[in-house]
Amino acid sequence: MSKQDLRGAALITGASTGIGATYADRLARAGHDLVLVARDTARLEALAAKLTAATGVKIDILTADLTNKADLAKVEARLADDATIDILINNAGVALAGAFVDQDLERIDSMIQLNVVSVTRLAHAAAKAFAARDRGAIVNISSVVGLAQELQMAVYGATKAYVTYFTQTLRLQLSPNIQIQAVLPGATRTEIWDRSGSGGAEALDPNGLMEVDDLVDAALAGFHQGELITIPSLPDPADFAAYDLARTKLLPNLSRNRSAARYKVGEPA
Repeated sequence: MSKQDLRGAALITGASTGIGATYADRLARAGHDLVLVARDTARLEALAAKLTAATGVKIDILTADLTNKADLAKVEARLADDATIDILINNAGVALAGAFVDQDLERIDSMIQLNVVSVTRLAHAAAKAFAARDRGAIVNISSVVGLAQELQMAVYGATKAYVTYFTQTLRLQLSPNIQIQAVLPGATRTEIWDRSGSGGAEALDPNGLMEVDDLVDAALAGFHQGELITIPSLPDPADFAAYDLARTKLLPNLSRNRSAARYKVGEPA
């Protein structure tokens, strides 16, 4: 089974709105059955009814708060036990604006639970199930913020840097028959801005704000092109390749048996 031949169901987290709901639309129209996961049952039901009427695919909804251990375990179990699921879209996430010292620790903890812990646990459940069948796909929604500390979203950016690193390492460890992709959106017009405390998407520079349809369509194009890292707004993928090459040049000197000569101040030559 080739990467492009995946025809099974897709489980999508954060599916009630924004990026997740748009993935649901595109995958349903491509003929995939869906398992839609989010906290808002009414929104999930409305989306499922709309897509079923439009496409005829089978859609299950799974109401879950992924910061709640019991709810998260339900979704893990679905991934582990449902052999019809070929694709995980690990999309659920939140952002938190403002200076680190001013942020509420409970909100920080909840963000880490959603952006890091749930992503990790769901990917683990999917990876084990897909490895047993030697097929499947895991798509983790990261962010360009994880590449740019200049944006000063200290914890949010760190959670997304984790997602990107995690995804890259999964590619090294899993079978090539399991497709792995990290999608790194820039600013995208979704409800995440309203919930982050940043003033909403309308406060952003419109020249740097992508519409969600454009974002998901680009992410899916990158998926079908076999990309590991998809940055939808990046014109030339060679730029990211150069960035990654610079990192790999560090590898021979990251762990050695002696400290570098530049730290031996005062020692005799």
